Amino acid sequence: QVQLVESGGGLVQPGGSLKLSCTTSGFSPDNYAVGWFRQAPGKEREGVSCITRSAGTTYYLHSVKGRFTISRDNAKKTVYLQMNSLKPEDTGVYYCASRFDSGSGCFAAEAMYNRWGPGTQVTVSS
Repeated sequence: QVQLVESGGGLVQPGGSLKLSCTTSGFSPDNYAVGWFRQAPGKEREGVSCITRSAGTTYYLHSVKGRFTISRDNAKKTVYLQMNSLKPEDTGVYYCASRFDSGSGCFAAEAMYNRWGPGTQVTVSS
C-alpha cells in the first residue's frame, strides 16, 4: 500500500523546536520530490518547504527561512523538517506530500503533489 505518514508533531512553547518526519511505504521515494505543507485553523493550506529527489534544490516559505530545515534520507525513506525558534503562528496541521521528480525542481503549490499523508498537529503555545 502506497502511503506517506507524518510524525513528530506536538505541543511546544514559543522558541522551542520540533522535528517532523515523513516516512513513505509502498514506493521508493528516490525519484520523488517531497513537500511540507501546513494548515492553520480558518486558513488555507500553504506550502512550507520542499526538496527535490537528490536534495539538490530546496524551497522555504519566506516566514520560515532561517528557522526550518528540510532534509531527506532516501535509505530510510524519510524526509525531515527540523523546526527551530517556533512561533505561535507556526501552529497548524502539517502535511507531507510527494510528486514524481522529473528534474523540474520542487514546488510550493499543493496542486503539484498527488500523494498526501494524513497530517500531524503542531501547536506552539505557552
